[in-house]
Amino acid sequence: ADNGLGVAAIMSVLESTDLAHPAIEALFTIDEETGMTGAIGLKPNQLHGEIMLNLDTEEDDEIDIGCAGGVDVTASQTYNLEDSHGQIVKIVVKGLQGGHSGMDIIKGFGNANIILSRLLFLGLEKENIQLISVDGGGLRNAIPREANAIFSVRNSAEFIEKALQLKSEILEEFATIEKDLQINIENATSPEKAISEEDSKKIIFALNAAQNGVYRMSPDVKDLVETSNNVARVELKNGDLKILNLSRSSVESNKTAVANQLKSVFELAGMKVEFGGSYPGWKPKPGAEIITIMTEIYKKQFGETPSVVACHAGLECGIIGANYPEMEMVSFGPTIRGAHSPDERASISSTQKFWKFLQEILVNIPEKK
Repeated sequence: ADNGLGVAAIMSVLESTDLAHPAIEALFTIDEETGMTGAIGLKPNQLHGEIMLNLDTEEDDEIDIGCAGGVDVTASQTYNLEDSHGQIVKIVVKGLQGGHSGMDIIKGFGNANIILSRLLFLGLEKENIQLISVDGGGLRNAIPREANAIFSVRNSAEFIEKALQLKSEILEEFATIEKDLQINIENATSPEKAISEEDSKKIIFALNAAQNGVYRMSPDVKDLVETSNNVARVELKNGDLKILNLSRSSVESNKTAVANQLKSVFELAGMKVEFGGSYPGWKPKPGAEIITIMTEIYKKQFGETPSVVACHAGLECGIIGANYPEMEMVSFGPTIRGAHSPDERASISSTQKFWKFLQEILVNIPEKK
């Protein structure tokens, strides 16, 4: 979808013999969804254009002029294994909507890792839980749809009774927005060894304390999430633990603040924490001439005014803009639904609208002095 459609549009422009446009450069980057290494590898003075049309936006009535920066926060540790002292239980959380961890973070969707950690917390009441394995989430920029854990407790019947009560409460919490949420709690068997009760306690405490979701709304732009975190991936296997977070913010100091908050929580739990994949936000230039031109074209073509917005997502414009500070940049594209989930899909009619809009923009690109 988004990036693929953008590439297809650029290729169509390059292939055409009858489309009017000024001299153009086509910039194709790799790895936009998982690390932005293509944009990071772009050096100053490689591009000569002064206006960049970024074909990577998920609402066809929006013109994006700014975005959030981000940083990966990864906590890890290796624990000694021992025989479990109790009865084995398995919890499976599934059926959540998932979605983009930036654009959809404001919608209140459930995070499978967080729901699972709430249920695991019940095992701490008598401090007798031993984790065997945890497998939750996937991509750093997707809200986790599924998570499961296998663990031991001294009295599984007592634990399951309490967990079923909490399950009912969680299902009620999400009844409006997560209609397909399922939580399965059952006795199980496992040949694998567990980590200690003390280490299990530290992990569960950390997951329950970690910031997840909206951290701060923008005081300057209505309804814009300024800062957030997504507890994206939790994996415990054979004593090796990894917890992957993606923190986003349009304010660099708050991006650092939420990352440091996570670092504090995880290091207090005895984990090692690394920051990686940091990229800057894209500061809007609302007075850019190209924005005015595109707004007028949109109104003329479609009979309505587009929303000129900043988005809570990571676009390559921030990275590219760091090397090309004078470049005017805008981002637009066709409507995408379910981005970064197995339900991702694009609107055909919206793609046709996007193509028509792009062609007219190319005809009206202003000359830079």
